[in-house]
Amino acid sequence: MTTPPLALDPAFLASQRARLVTLRTDLSHSMDRDAEEARQVLSADQDHANEIEDRAQDLAIAENDRILSSQLGSQLTAIDRALAKLDEGTYGFSDVSGLPIPIARLQARPQALVTMLEEPETSTGDVR
Repeated sequence: MTTPPLALDPAFLASQRARLVTLRTDLSHSMDRDAEEARQVLSADQDHANEIEDRAQDLAIAENDRILSSQLGSQLTAIDRALAKLDEGTYGFSDVSGLPIPIARLQARPQALVTMLEEPETSTGDVR
């Protein structure tokens, strides 16, 4: 598929790369902290006899953590893909249609991989 030319300024691309790297670093640190907190909760849980209500609350928290981790993983995947697109020279073009992604969208969401019209509706917080 041939993509139409998109005039993205080299300074803009460098700025986007820096933003993506910062987002990736922050997200990775957040995921590491969340994993460590989960390990501490599991460790504390094994050290104490819990009431049924406490265990139910722990299970609910664990499920919420699993969902959040999945969402963060999706965001990390999108950031990694956007960084790869910068390396490939395809940054700013939709992974679905090859159409240009508006600069305003890239400024708002540097990890955008598709146009707004192609963005799937999702309740999981998938960031594309």
